[in-house]
Amino acid sequence: MLDADVIIRGERGTFDLKNWVGSRPNDEFEIAAITVAELWHGVERATGPHKATRQTYLQTVLELLPVIPYTEQTAYEHARIWAELESSGKMIGFYDLIVGATALERGSEVATFNTRHFAQIGGLRVIQAK
Repeated sequence: MLDADVIIRGERGTFDLKNWVGSRPNDEFEIAAITVAELWHGVERATGPHKATRQTYLQTVLELLPVIPYTEQTAYEHARIWAELESSGKMIGFYDLIVGATALERGSEVATFNTRHFAQIGGLRVIQAK
């Protein structure tokens, strides 16, 4: 499961997303529905020609990646992780909680540049994008 930061860096040209994905031929890539919202938010905030470029990039990415919905089971995982992190004083961003819950529900790994946050989620396998 790709975190938003991986896709955003790909769009900005600071990460070669296409080659990185190509270097992992045995992996299946997907994104959480909340990540779609994060990325569309970036499109909506952009202005001028940058908005059109960003929108085209995002539409291309979304044509290639399955989007995993937030289900009742995701909600359970989300609530469990949220409670654990909150009680331990190691809270992370709410969107990261949802991405992590979605990945755990599916038995997926999360590819991210933000390994520090995702490493707080017990049982979640995290891949450092590089």
